[in-house]
Amino acid sequence: MVSLRVIILTWEFPPRIVGEISSYTDRLAAELTKRSVEVHVVTYHEAMSGLFQAPDGVKIYRIQNPVETHFNVVTWDLTLSVEFERVLSNIYYQNRGEIDLIDAHEWLCSLPSLAAKRWFDINLVWTAHSLEDQRSASANAPLNIAIKNLELLAAQEADRVIVKSEFVKAELTRVYGVPDSKIDLVQPSSPTWIDEVMNSYKKAAI
Repeated sequence: MVSLRVIILTWEFPPRIVGEISSYTDRLAAELTKRSVEVHVVTYHEAMSGLFQAPDGVKIYRIQNPVETHFNVVTWDLTLSVEFERVLSNIYYQNRGEIDLIDAHEWLCSLPSLAAKRWFDINLVWTAHSLEDQRSASANAPLNIAIKNLELLAAQEADRVIVKSEFVKAELTRVYGVPDSKIDLVQPSSPTWIDEVMNSYKKAAI
């Protein structure tokens, strides 16, 4: 019996590995299925596209960017978001609207997850692995401010925010004004981390 139906949005997922988000979302999807969660992963890949069902039941939808050349990562994200939104909508209608929540990872998945939340009234969890102020030495340049605004939107509009460190949790409150009560600290090294993720999902659905 399915306990939840979850869509995970991530810009990296095996075999595409850019940083630690890939291994984290792969492990997350696998562990969720063990808890009778129906998992749909929507992710980017530069050479692969279409639906693949993993042996453990996770459904992986790989998309490509319809525009090849970009001035910067923000324009790349904006055009990729259209594909994220298309596949999200397809999943929603194929499941007759029976999707419980979206778990969007990092700012690159902010726009499509926010669009789906508003269109379909789906609960949204935003998982912040890091923040732009941490990643960039020039976080006040125009490009970085645009990224920070996407982080701000996701943090404000999400029903819950998951972080993996006390530092990111404190920065979300300091920089973006996110209430401490809305943020769930979930450390993947903890033996109970998947239970904590599930609890965050359930709080988002209340």
